[in-house]
Amino acid sequence: MDVLPQASLFLGIIPALLILYICLKGYEDYYKDKTIFITFIAGIILGFIAAFVQFYFFGLVIISLISLSIFNQLFKTIILNLGRFQRKKETPIYGLSLGLGFGSSFTPFMLIAASASTYIPNNIYILSLIALGSLGIIFFHAGTGAYIGYGVYTGNLYKKLILSIVLELPLDFLTMLTINSDISNITTQIIFVFITIFYGFVVFFHIIKNVLPLIKKK
Repeated sequence: MDVLPQASLFLGIIPALLILYICLKGYEDYYKDKTIFITFIAGIILGFIAAFVQFYFFGLVIISLISLSIFNQLFKTIILNLGRFQRKKETPIYGLSLGLGFGSSFTPFMLIAASASTYIPNNIYILSLIALGSLGIIFFHAGTGAYIGYGVYTGNLYKKLILSIVLELPLDFLTMLTINSDISNITTQIIFVFITIFYGFVVFFHIIKNVLPLIKKK
């Protein structure tokens, strides 16, 4: 089964855009459509770079997981810490958009890498699991993008950045376990995939429900 880059790209972008549309409800006065679009596209570009580095330069050891977490979160921080976003109430919204674009890039990259791999069976079951599991990555980076954006807005960036790095460690560890688990063991694969989705969603939900609304109170 061949996975075309153009087709697989939409598997990440469509759910990310849907999540963005839902999350923007009630925040219409806190962002500009043009900036939302720019940050989303910037996130996609940065996400592809991060995914490439993750798959080709980092080994699957603990020190590499720490480096990867720092690398991913710093990428988002560099954009959100630009002068135009400093102390701006709308920055967490743009962080959400940036994070969604960032996370959505991992879906097509992982699918393309899997379809070209001789180690991973190239069948609809494995590719579907990869696409499903990447939802957890999308949720997670959306949440931490908004969280880092909130840190930029409140002037408390470093604390939010460090916590985002720490929160990513379990996600990267789950990804490592999924990649290295016995592919013939269907149950194990499914368990790791759903734990990844659950973890990413919990982080996302907490930030969207408890942190993002704070911009309306300041």
